[in-house]
Amino acid sequence: MVDEEWAGHRVGEPGFRRAATAVFLAGVAVFATLYAPQALLPELTRAFGVSPASSTLAISISTGALAVGLLVLGPLSDRRGRTGILHASLAAAAVLAVLIALAPAWWVLLALRGLQGFALAGLPAVAVAYLREELHPAVSSRAIGLYVSGTAIGGLTGRLLSGVLTQLGGWRTALGGVALLAVGCAVAVRVLLPPSRRFTPLTRRGPLLRQLARAFTDPALLALYGVAALLMGGFVAIYNAGTFRLESAPYSLPPALAGLVFLAYLLGSASSPVAGALADRFGRRPVVPAAVALMAAGIALTVPTALWCIVLGLCVLTAGFFAAHGVASGWVAVRAQLGCRAVGKAASLYSFWYYVGSSVGGTLAGRAWSEAGWSGVVLLAGGSTLAALLLTVLLGRTRSLGAR
Repeated sequence: MVDEEWAGHRVGEPGFRRAATAVFLAGVAVFATLYAPQALLPELTRAFGVSPASSTLAISISTGALAVGLLVLGPLSDRRGRTGILHASLAAAAVLAVLIALAPAWWVLLALRGLQGFALAGLPAVAVAYLREELHPAVSSRAIGLYVSGTAIGGLTGRLLSGVLTQLGGWRTALGGVALLAVGCAVAVRVLLPPSRRFTPLTRRGPLLRQLARAFTDPALLALYGVAALLMGGFVAIYNAGTFRLESAPYSLPPALAGLVFLAYLLGSASSPVAGALADRFGRRPVVPAAVALMAAGIALTVPTALWCIVLGLCVLTAGFFAAHGVASGWVAVRAQLGCRAVGKAASLYSFWYYVGSSVGGTLAGRAWSEAGWSGVVLLAGGSTLAALLLTVLLGRTRSLGAR
């Protein structure tokens, strides 16, 4: 039931701390689970006898299924509520994580990863909408930045943990360790997450496609969807192919050492809240293109063969990506709300294109690496990022609805 007088949790209140911590931990669980195989791609090629391009399906199938899940769970959350979907999502994904670690064949692993990707859609489908509804408007951008930082920490944790554990006991041990992390986070979120107090269910009936189409009538939202797909495609392409580059000559790094490059995600965890604070102060329109330009500079820095330059490039790339994504994802919720569109559907469509970009970019990265080496990967990721930069310039010229 909606509390008409209550304006949302504020900084310093127990409800804010519980909500922010719970959504942060949910981000850790989902993204650790989703991207744990990324550090294991060379190991999976050897274990199952598949090509590098085929091994990327362990990521792409999950992100593709997650994109489809968003189209179902986002609209469903507008009618049934946010918290129930989030809890069910985390529980199902944790169970599937255990089964994936026991997969007896490549096709079984891929099938389970597809199911898991659909289940994981529960968090991105509801997180931004939940925070926008339950937190005071003055602190929502900060909390969304914290959520995005949780996704960065989750991506880092999953990759580092799997890299270290595969060195100790193989890929099954690695994915089993990530499964335990997912179970622990799911339990913590169940205990901490405050129930919704300001959620208003949509009672309007109509075909799902017609309801989704309404979120495509705003040019600013269209630009933000494109930015999501292009940035994520370039980002995943660099990291997917990067694992193969670092384990091949002249570097020949073992999985545990190669996985250390994912420490760059710490910069992403820091840059997202900072960018959110800058957006609250100066507006979103100048912050997003600046962050995208930073990401493009990071991609350029990975071109030289010096290892220190590659690591620096990954750090700059990661900081720029999470800064842009953190602000853009929050912008979608604000824009949809001001334009009298369903926030859950708009946020789900943003996430849908985000994961479509991940699935397509990740798959193309394997082919680019096999056919043209690192130069092919840079052309793929760099072209995608420059196209996103152009969209952010166009985005800055769209009509304002009251949000900067």
